[in-house]
Amino acid sequence: MDIISHGLWGATAANIADKKINKKISPWWATFWGVFPDLFAFTIPFLWLMLKLVEGGSDIPNIRGAELQPDSPWVFHIATTLYNYSHSMIVFLAVFGLVYFILRRPVWELIGWPLHIIMDIPTHTYQFYPTPALWPLWNKKFSGFSWATPWFMVLNYSVLLLIYALLRLKRGQER
Repeated sequence: MDIISHGLWGATAANIADKKINKKISPWWATFWGVFPDLFAFTIPFLWLMLKLVEGGSDIPNIRGAELQPDSPWVFHIATTLYNYSHSMIVFLAVFGLVYFILRRPVWELIGWPLHIIMDIPTHTYQFYPTPALWPLWNKKFSGFSWATPWFMVLNYSVLLLIYALLRLKRGQER
């Protein structure tokens, strides 16, 4: 799914969950954690590509998602490795457990991270970063449909708009 949607869904989850558990969940932090998996995996290649563009861009490689070749630039190998970590529910649970152990309480703002992983499972294909949801315990990746498919983009943003409208309406009724 696109990074903007992940952030919006993280904030949506925070707005809905804080009513269910009667605790204030920061939608800003939930937004951050919603986009975190992609930021973690793709910031280094993004900065590298920007540097290449500033330098003239004549040797920018053809990017083909997860189809890495032995001669692919080093940054794409790093991105693939970081993607495995940031898109793994196992890694998320380990981080959530560590944070819980340190703070002695659950940090519900992290809700955006597992939501990101769950939403990426059906919206990524083998051709573009399939989601390794149970890595490193199980290296199976799932191939769904592309999140960039026009019908899905329209549906996704329509549902987000509807949910935000309903939340705003409900908030207005509570005043």
